Parts: sequence; C-alpha cells; structure tokens
Amino acid sequence: MRATAIAAALLVYSAPSESGAAIRATATIDTRAPGAQIAPEIFGQFAEELGRGIEDGIWVGPDSSIPNIGGYRRDVVEALQRLHVPVVRWPGGCYADTYHWRNGIGPRDKRPVTVNYSWGGVEQRNQFGTDEYFNFAELIGAKTYLSVNLGSGTPAEAREWVEYVSSSLRSSVADERRANGREKPWKLDYVGLGNEMWGCGGDQTAEEASAIMRRFATYLQIGPKLIASGASDRDYHWTDVLMQAQGPYHAPSPFYGISLHYYTVPTGNWEHKGSAIGFPESEWASTLGRTRQLEDMIEHHEAIMDKADPQKKVGLMVDEWGTWYDPAPGSNPAFLVQENTLRDALVAATNFHIFMRHADRVRMANIAQMVNVLQSMIRTDGARMVLTPTYYAFLMYRPFQGATALSVNVSTPNYSLGSETVPAIDVTAARGRDGATYIGLINADPNESADVSLALNGAGAVRVTGELLTASKMDARNDFGQPEQVHPVPFTSARWSAGKLQVSVPGKSVAVLKLQ
Repeated sequence: MRATAIAAALLVYSAPSESGAAIRATATIDTRAPGAQIAPEIFGQFAEELGRGIEDGIWVGPDSSIPNIGGYRRDVVEALQRLHVPVVRWPGGCYADTYHWRNGIGPRDKRPVTVNYSWGGVEQRNQFGTDEYFNFAELIGAKTYLSVNLGSGTPAEAREWVEYVSSSLRSSVADERRANGREKPWKLDYVGLGNEMWGCGGDQTAEEASAIMRRFATYLQIGPKLIASGASDRDYHWTDVLMQAQGPYHAPSPFYGISLHYYTVPTGNWEHKGSAIGFPESEWASTLGRTRQLEDMIEHHEAIMDKADPQKKVGLMVDEWGTWYDPAPGSNPAFLVQENTLRDALVAATNFHIFMRHADRVRMANIAQMVNVLQSMIRTDGARMVLTPTYYAFLMYRPFQGATALSVNVSTPNYSLGSETVPAIDVTAARGRDGATYIGLINADPNESADVSLALNGAGAVRVTGELLTASKMDARNDFGQPEQVHPVPFTSARWSAGKLQVSVPGKSVAVLKLQ
C-alpha cells in the first residue's frame, strides 16, 4: 500500500484520545499461565461445488486468458498463499452426498457432464475434481479435508476414493491415479463422513446416522482422521449419540472429531434473512448477537463431550460457519452470492475469539466459503478480483495459528440495541510461535470509541505494534471499482502507563497487537 494511502486511512480512523472515549473496559492477561495450543485448522476454509465458488473463482482452466497456474487463478492462489490457509474442506456441503468421485478424474475433455441437484440444478462439468483439488491444496500449502459421499454412495466407493488418493501400492485403483499423471500419493489429512445427515445428507435421526457413519468408518479406519457429520446449532442429542459410538469390535470412538454447523442469520428467519448491505443498526446488533450465541452452543456440546471423553481426544470441528444473508439482487439465489462488509469482518473476528477460548476442544473451523459464496474471502468477476473485509480479518489473525492461548479476564460494558445485548469489548490473547504476545480486540459498538486498559501479568513494558481494521460505515465494503475501501492500517493508539497497556479503539473495529 502506498504511504499516502496509509496516512489518509490513519487520519480518518485514528482512535480518539482516552478522555474522549465513551466506553471504558479493562482486561487482565496472564502471560505466565499458557493454555491450550490453538490449532491452525480453526482458521480453515470451505470450498463447495456451488455457484461460482470453484469454477471462475478458483479454477479457470489452463487455456483461460485470465492469468493462471495450471488452470488455477494466479491472483486467487497468491492471495490464499498469503493467508497461510491451514486446511480446505471439499467438495461439500450438501453437494458431497450426491458427488461420485469417478466423474471428476481422467482427461477433463472426457469427463461426464452431470447435474448439480443440490445447488440450482445446473450443469456440472466436473473440470475441478480429485486431482485438481489435491494439487490446489499443495499449491496453497493447505491440509486436505475430503467429504465422502454417505448419502448416495457406498463404503466401497469411499474406500476406493481414499485408495486412489493416498495409496502407494500397485493396486488397480492407485494405478488409475498414476495413469492420470500423479505417481506419488497425495497427503490426505481428514475425511468427513457425510454432511448434515440430519438434513440434505439423508434426513436421518442421530441414531440412524451414527450407525451409517460407524459402518463407513469400519472401511476407512486406517489412514486419515475421520470426522463425523455432527449437529446443527443446539441439537445436543445428536452430539450425545455420536459420543457413545464405538469403533469396530468395541474399540473406542472411531471419530477423530465431530462437526458442528452454525450460520449467523441476522433476522433469525431463513425466508427473509436480511440484506448484506444497506442494513439498519438493529441488524448490525442482531448479527453480532447471534454470532455470540455460538459460544453458548459450543459450551453445551463440550459439556456432553467431556462426560464421554474427559481426556478430550475427540475434537469439535465447526466446519461450517459464517454469515448468511438474502442473495444479492439479480443473482441466481441457488448460488448464494452476497456482499461482504466491515460487519462480516467483525463476525469473523468474534468467531476467532470464541474458537480460541475453546481451543482445548475446538480443533478445526471452516468458514463458508472461500471464494464468491456466502461469507467469502475473495470475490471475482471475470479477470477482476477483490479481497473482502473478511479476508483481511483472517490476515490480521494469522499469527494466532499454532499459538498458545493465554488466560484473559475482561470487564466491559455492553453494547445494547432493542433486545440485543453483546459485550462492547472482546479480547483474546496468545503467545505466538515467534515468542511474541498477540492480542486481539473487538469494539462491537458501531458508534462509540473505547479505552481499554490491559494488565499483562508477567510482562513488563515492551514494544507494541499492530493493525486496525475499521471504516466510516457499518456496511463499508471493497468492490471491483473500489477494491481498497476496507483494509488494515497501522495501529498507533497504544501506550504504557502505570505498568498497564492503554489502548484506544474506534467504534466498529478490530485490532491485533503484537508485543515483543
């Protein structure tokens, strides 16, 4: 970014002096009491065969006039490499339980055209299949998370898929991979057993789904870590049933993790979810309030898991989360196109804080979705690309990947509007792999600035640097004609006083500080 742009941004967004802040909060961070390691995978991504999420978003083909690396959009690849994406879940989502993997291997010009019945009944050309996904993951340096088809597939199909991907033997299935140009097996890290089996994955009861997943797990138990299709929202019975599941021959749970899905819908009404832009402050408040509800859900699911698994061997994987608004006007409603604003960045940061507070059990989270769908990192339009405010939230929190959580105790007034009430200030902290202490701060109040006094037990005055993400409007966004309206700027409103770090943050903002 040009120096003049940074200076202008700081001029607009500099936090007010301590005496002018309407919100006063305190936090104590114990740097001498390290907690759980924050799994890098909680900053994971989700890419489903849906709308323009993959074709046009990630994949344009090697013959495209859009600059590409073997068919992958160069601009998207480079942006994702910058994020250090830890894991990518594919191919779904609801699509996973209708997907038959052999339709997506071999020469692309010979692959069958199928119908995507999950999302719009459109033609699916299968140009991005197994080889393309695993090569993409290698290209951006991400772990792999393959969702296998339990809805319309068979254990034999799933087992052969895993064999195609990961076997080094001279089996006929592994030799198909070699014939398609890949001699060395790919690294398969996680396998998801179906998707939303309570809904689009088969409309099962928890007991029915558990039996099906245990059956598939019997044939997939060697190799990748298995993640069971878990609950939606507050379905605690589902989690209870899965935690009682035993592996083959009465072995312990066959699952490395159990998933949880939760979407933030501002209105709580799936028929009229609310607009992504031009929304009233009441929907700013309800969006953040409904996001914060996820923490209560996680605590209840954790309590059930703790009873069956006090050693916390089974992880809770929030492998679908994010905002879900009414589709953008003029778009195909099945393609789940929505704008991405400063509000989404605060939602992302709020979720990060929740996941990190529960790092001893939450081992993965995957935002929905990576490109062009729902709360995306990136939007594309032909040859043009724009990075969203959510992308920048992920970029700012990158140092927390693999860091060690620190104990944080926050005292803050609330931000309230109508029936919605959330803490005005949220704080998280961790010791990074580089030895520095990182602090994340969120001011949820869209109108009032805040002075936050941070007591760091065990740490004296050290050098403080940081970044700030905010804007003049609640629905400020980056668009193709104006791609840099919302982006991080250097944060300078922090000072040491009487042994405490005094930080001033503007309304509707996210800040990440580095102490070293």
